[in-house]
Amino acid sequence: MLRQTGNRIVYHYDAEEVWIEPWGDHAVRVRATKQAEMTPQDWALRAPQEPGAAAVTWNENGAELVNGKLKACITKGGKITMYREDGRLLMEEYWRNRRDVTDPKCSAIEVEAREFRPNVGGDYHLTMRLESLDRKEKIYGMGQYQQPYLNLKGLDLELAHRNSQASVPFAVSSLGYGLLWNNPGIGRAVLGQNIMSFEAYGTKQLDYWFVAGDTPAEIEEAYAKVTGTVPMMPEYGLGFWQCKLRYQTQEELLSVAREYKRRKLPIDLIVIDFFHWPKQGEWKFDPAYWPNPDGMIRELKEMGIELMVSIWPTVDRESENYGEMLEMGYLIRTERGFRVGLDFEGATIHYDATNPDARRYVWGKAKKNYYEKGIRVFWLDEAEPEYSAYDFDNYRYYQGTDLEIGNSYPVDYARTFYEGMEREGQENIVNLLRCAWAGSQKYGALVWSGDIASSFGSMRNQLAAGLNMGLAGIPWWTTDIGGFHGGNPDDPKFRELFVRWFQWGTFCPVMRLHGDREPRQPQVGTTGGAHCCSGAANEVWSYGEEVYQICETYMQMREQMRDYTRRLMQQAHEKGTPVMRTLFYEFPQDERCWDVEDAYLYGDRLLVAPILAAGVTGRSVYLPEGSDWRDCLTGRVYRGGRTVETEVTLAEIPLFVRMDLPEGGA
Repeated sequence: MLRQTGNRIVYHYDAEEVWIEPWGDHAVRVRATKQAEMTPQDWALRAPQEPGAAAVTWNENGAELVNGKLKACITKGGKITMYREDGRLLMEEYWRNRRDVTDPKCSAIEVEAREFRPNVGGDYHLTMRLESLDRKEKIYGMGQYQQPYLNLKGLDLELAHRNSQASVPFAVSSLGYGLLWNNPGIGRAVLGQNIMSFEAYGTKQLDYWFVAGDTPAEIEEAYAKVTGTVPMMPEYGLGFWQCKLRYQTQEELLSVAREYKRRKLPIDLIVIDFFHWPKQGEWKFDPAYWPNPDGMIRELKEMGIELMVSIWPTVDRESENYGEMLEMGYLIRTERGFRVGLDFEGATIHYDATNPDARRYVWGKAKKNYYEKGIRVFWLDEAEPEYSAYDFDNYRYYQGTDLEIGNSYPVDYARTFYEGMEREGQENIVNLLRCAWAGSQKYGALVWSGDIASSFGSMRNQLAAGLNMGLAGIPWWTTDIGGFHGGNPDDPKFRELFVRWFQWGTFCPVMRLHGDREPRQPQVGTTGGAHCCSGAANEVWSYGEEVYQICETYMQMREQMRDYTRRLMQQAHEKGTPVMRTLFYEFPQDERCWDVEDAYLYGDRLLVAPILAAGVTGRSVYLPEGSDWRDCLTGRVYRGGRTVETEVTLAEIPLFVRMDLPEGGA
């Protein structure tokens, strides 16, 4: 049975109900369930914009919904297809049954396009199957995976978060569409040559968003309108960030900051990583090793350096907050036995981030001990709509609009603290995170690629990860320069890797030096976080004079690009434009650009071709057709649409400037 409700097409057959409705520019949202009713969650999607010219029409085969450049069709038998406005087929469900014997793909094998297999407990193992329409199709996005392929067609992807893996299931196709699998459940995506499928191992309904566009930029911008954009990157996010695992004392951190300033090196931010606390679950500095945080922060600010600290969600059974959090129900539970989820420097359990009161409790502790001191640490608070104000001192919501509370803020402020508005004098938010999902960008998510290996192979993986994260709608992305695990600053082979990574890091959205270097350092004490030893020195002068001189050059280069980088961040904020861009993003009409996986554009002007292997002194670089390109090393200008050979020393990275654009600060 087919019917129309407003601009929504509703299909019902047996236990299944399907909704197709306009949702943003040139896009539709499709939902299906076999439960009694659709669940109300929108997950990554915001409320749709006005559908404009969206209209539903009927024919002898079923119904059609036209929204701008997209036409969504559903037959009387329930099969869904998507077309461009010019009639080109973009998506077709994979049906292999005999429900409609007039379908050319009618089959006796009985495979469903929307398969709901009941799980014990009441939800479903859901599989959505799509035809693979074109063997030459290329698919990008989907988040961050530790593999070297930019084009994901033919790959099998786990839909789950892990350290260094972030599933952000928005796919951009060379055929001119984008698809968001709008389901946060763990699952699987297979982008095969014969069939494509999306799975959720436990869910109540199917939910996806589909958009048509003439260019990748048009698709990306439509996606950003319905999922949100990043805030405007604060000024301290445009330059160089220093970090290591880990600064163990206040004096060690300050000595590093002072040395950067003594050498007149540009630096915007320094990070205090984990185990600066007495116990996990005590969100504060350990006074044994950080005796005067207020004075430390004042000195850093006088040097023009911001401070960021790491926050962990684990609570040690011996911590000062464990008993209260247990009593209040703020900790996750175990099925049986000893309540412990992680045994690392103490028996710990995670706080329950699904509990709004637990989130407010932890944020209250962090605010008191970090945020009020001027440290860059922030916490997401999902406020309740029926309340109008939130008291950060007492961690309580209040009703009414004329409250006289010393430290209260409107609920909208608490809820959208992270959305980039400079309210109450606060700057825009940057959350440095290991993982993100669709829509995380609007909360100021800066994703780094986790605890990765220190190797050229790993570096190659990060290039694909960063570009695909941008296409998945997460424009703020970075990576540990040099990799995280291992690497001895005195090892010539690691120094080469470090230099090549540092050069590439100059042209990442955020330039952040981090890593757990060898050999490990001795403990500085016997109490609190001192049990977690630090890695070796990881400052730019830690790698010898030759490396230092190279690093200084690229740090100054990053600083000279500040105005240009700020403009790129403005584009990301306003339109969702990636900061790191595949060549085809700017040059979609050049078919060869769709095949380039080892070079990219930093913004719209700079073509970056990282050195991704040891011992390499040159490489081929394809220059997109439609522009002239100036080689930054030789000054020679090339017409685009050709491949050039470059030669570089250890101190150089192949870099080209697009000549058909105004200077724009680069």
